[in-house]
Amino acid sequence: MTRHMERKAIRVDVDTHNEIKRLAEVLGMTVRQTIALAVRRLHQDQVGRQLVQPLRTEEIDWLDADLG
Repeated sequence: MTRHMERKAIRVDVDTHNEIKRLAEVLGMTVRQTIALAVRRLHQDQVGRQLVQPLRTEEIDWLDADLG
């Protein structure tokens, strides 16, 4: 079995499981696809929050460095 085919079980409470199933149904996706989408969107949100943070002094200095 290749790495992307490996499976791991996770435990969630019944309410969470039911909500994932409901969302999967609404989205026309499997539970696995719905969880993968949720994780991807959480990751994108995290990256987005990092991107809107002001640059640190060392980042500004690096961007302003004379490369010539």
